[in-house]
Amino acid sequence: MNRRSRVIKRVRIGVLILAGLMTLQSLLLVAGAWRNDKAIERDMGVALAEVLSAGPRRSTIEFVTPERVTYRPELGVLYPSELSPGMRIYVEYDKSNPDLVRVQGRNASLSIVPAGSIIVVVWAVAGTVLLGLAWIQRRRAVPVHA
Repeated sequence: MNRRSRVIKRVRIGVLILAGLMTLQSLLLVAGAWRNDKAIERDMGVALAEVLSAGPRRSTIEFVTPERVTYRPELGVLYPSELSPGMRIYVEYDKSNPDLVRVQGRNASLSIVPAGSIIVVVWAVAGTVLLGLAWIQRRRAVPVHA
């Protein structure tokens, strides 16, 4: 095995490891969302909240529990899409950890499409790179006749 073949083999292994890690990360994202939902459902409270700031990945809210305690969850609210500042929404929260809050009616199933999309794109890119490496290796393996 010559030097070029060893380099191609190592790059191939690196591409597979990277794609595998990114796939694992996406699966853990869904598992984490599911875990958060289960924690909320175990000891659920419901409250009316006001959206203070909104973004595609993070929205800040403020809500008052039935015990008259005001919370502004440090990490925002789970599943924040389509929120805008000033909106009043119902949220579900974990009574034992009121910083864990989601928009009422939304759950971990919303994380499946983004995670699945990441996995598809990662493997499409990895497959393209692997095919390119195979093509380069085959092209170099064919002897050139003068």
